[in-house]
Amino acid sequence: MAKKILSVVSIIVVSILGAIFFLESTSIDRELYANTFIVDAIYLEEEGIVEISFLDNSGKTQSVILEILGMAESFQKNYAGSKFTEEVPFSSVPQYGWKTNPVTFVVKHEEFGKVGIKTEIHAPDESSPPIIFSKL
Repeated sequence: MAKKILSVVSIIVVSILGAIFFLESTSIDRELYANTFIVDAIYLEEEGIVEISFLDNSGKTQSVILEILGMAESFQKNYAGSKFTEEVPFSSVPQYGWKTNPVTFVVKHEEFGKVGIKTEIHAPDESSPPIIFSKL
């Protein structure tokens, strides 16, 4: 009986430690990605464009696929290198706001492998929306 209880307790402790390690490593990855990749998508109303920028501070990006979702005509473009700025025509703010047009990046990186990045378009006078990183 004592062996069964000890086995169950051991499994629970190992599971908890594994979960803590996983959560801690995920936050470290997010911080590492946030310090490495700088992305932004700003709507410049007077010019009628969204200016999208990407910068890899490590210089190890091999390629990037940029996509803006939710548009009537899909926008997707491939880039080589660790830095680019793209201007995409937008005549006005979408009826339901910028959340309906997320900007996504699929980055092929020498050190990190494939990384997904998602952000939202915002006006210059608004704070930058959160950036979501994921290991692909």
